[in-house]
Amino acid sequence: MKIKLWINEKEFTDDVSPDIALLEWLRSKGFYSIKRGCETSNCGLCTVLLDGKPVLSCSTLAIRANGKYVTTLEGVEKDALEIGGFMADEGSEQCGFCSPGFIMNVIAMKNELTNPTEEEIKKYLVGNLCRCTGYVGQLRAIKNYLKSTKEV
Repeated sequence: MKIKLWINEKEFTDDVSPDIALLEWLRSKGFYSIKRGCETSNCGLCTVLLDGKPVLSCSTLAIRANGKYVTTLEGVEKDALEIGGFMADEGSEQCGFCSPGFIMNVIAMKNELTNPTEEEIKKYLVGNLCRCTGYVGQLRAIKNYLKSTKEV
C-alpha cells in the first residue's frame, strides 16, 4: 500500500506492508530516537506525535499515518535538549532509555494543556514506564520546565 506522510516537516512516500508498525517503518527510515520497549503499548518508549497528538508507534500501523504529520524526537531537538537538561538537573534521567518517550509526551502536554496541575501532569504521563526512578525527579523536572516556558 502506498503512503505519503510528513516526518519532521519532510515529505515521504513509500510502499508499505499493511501490517507494518509505524515504529518499524520509522526506524527503517533512520529515526532511531524511537525506542522499542515492550511492544505491547505499556511502556511509552515508542511515543511519537501524529498530527500533534502522542501515539504509541509500536501499536500504530504505518498506514494510519498516511496523509498525516509525524514528529519524532529528531524533529523537536531544541525542546528535547531543554527538557533533557531539566531532567538531568533533577537527576531523573538515570539510564535515559525512557527519556525520548517522556520528552515527546511532555511536548504534547505543553501544547495541549495550559497550566497543567500536578494531577494533570501525572495523568498525562501515566503511560510512560521508567524502571530507574520513582518519577519524583521527573515530575520536578517537568514542573520546572513548564515554569521556565512561562518566564520567557
